[in-house]
Amino acid sequence: MGKITLRQAAEWCGGTVEEKYANVVFDGATNDTRNIKPGQLFVALQGARDGHEFIADAMAGGAAAVLCTRMMGDYPAVYVSNTRLALGEIARRERMRIGMQVVGVTGSVGKSTTKEMIAQVLETTFRTAKTPANHNNDIGMPMAILGMPEDTQVAVVEMGMNHFREMAYLSRIARPDLAVILNIGTMHMEHLGSQEGIRRAKMEILEGMAPDARVVLNGDDAMLRSLEQQPAQPILYFGTDDSLNVYATDICQDGDTLRFEVHDDGGDSFPVQLHLEGGHYVPDALAAITVGLAMGVSPSDIRAGLDSFRNMAGRQEILEINGITFIKDCYNAGPESMEGALKVLGTKPGRRVAVLGDMLELGACTPAEHYRVGRLAAANSDLVYAYGPNASRVVGGCITGGMEEYRAQAFTEMDKIIAALKRMLAPGDVVLVKGSHGMHMEKILDAFLTDKKEGN
Repeated sequence: MGKITLRQAAEWCGGTVEEKYANVVFDGATNDTRNIKPGQLFVALQGARDGHEFIADAMAGGAAAVLCTRMMGDYPAVYVSNTRLALGEIARRERMRIGMQVVGVTGSVGKSTTKEMIAQVLETTFRTAKTPANHNNDIGMPMAILGMPEDTQVAVVEMGMNHFREMAYLSRIARPDLAVILNIGTMHMEHLGSQEGIRRAKMEILEGMAPDARVVLNGDDAMLRSLEQQPAQPILYFGTDDSLNVYATDICQDGDTLRFEVHDDGGDSFPVQLHLEGGHYVPDALAAITVGLAMGVSPSDIRAGLDSFRNMAGRQEILEINGITFIKDCYNAGPESMEGALKVLGTKPGRRVAVLGDMLELGACTPAEHYRVGRLAAANSDLVYAYGPNASRVVGGCITGGMEEYRAQAFTEMDKIIAALKRMLAPGDVVLVKGSHGMHMEKILDAFLTDKKEGN
């Protein structure tokens, strides 16, 4: 990793450092004393707790220095007026110093999976780094950049937002050379008002990009195919329409393998296979393929990268517990990903059980989207157990969709839905467990795993 001196960091972000500590170096950054690594910069952020209260713990845990607003002891430190903005500026300058190419990935749904696919494709050809887990906001993304090796050739950076101007801020830090926008869905409608608002917020990714950078868009998404204003940067479209730059044909699900043929606008084609279930992964893969082709990765390396791709933990992860098959999909949820997961459940043999948590941040769309998910659940499952404030709306959608009342139940307490599932589930059942991250649906799986360990 690139070692940065406190003198350099202070110059980059407009901070100050005591001369006796000016040559202290750090590798990477964190704001969490629970997982601090020796040599990192500890960033004292003001959140639910004041990060300055943890400076002593951070230094005792091996931090090399601190980014803070006030002196809390005789420690190596860079003093600034705003630690969040200073962190972003240090990351921006480090990104420019390394000189790596950056692929920025955003969208309403699927961006984490797509980021991983892109990285898998690019690392066949380049020294590739990526943002870990969900490090996609104004804190996580800069810290991820500061943790990237100095010899990184390409960085794949996930970029998330739920308010206007957040994407513009991230884009000015990351300065993408390629920007991927997967889709314009309904996630974050609560703060952005409409799909048009979501599109406008996502398109802020262009603000940190050079005119000769490239934009990769999903041509099957009507909101992206018909932009209000064409960007200065050239666009590469992917999808299933043969008029697009990169498109897929002959899409088929062969057991747990997803296959399709890829075509580019140069007239070339090649087959691709992924060890995933569900056609909703095709756009993610096409985005990775389009980025790979744009960056000169050979079709054979693209195929190899995607063939070796395995989904992230918590994304359609299969767990066998006491004869019951659980599909753990608890990483996050929105209407589009719920639809994809339920369609996969609908293909499974045995009694199909949908355990669905609320979808958050949908704003005025919340009632309608939960009813719609209920109707989809009715078409793709035998039993539905819904959890959260909108559980009754999901159940209402199930009944409207033709499911008998006794097959759909609503719960507002976690312990009660767990108890009900333990009474009802039996060997041979296939159970989808999915909901927004804030619903903590993984606790349901944890309860069954605990029983397994205890032999119950």
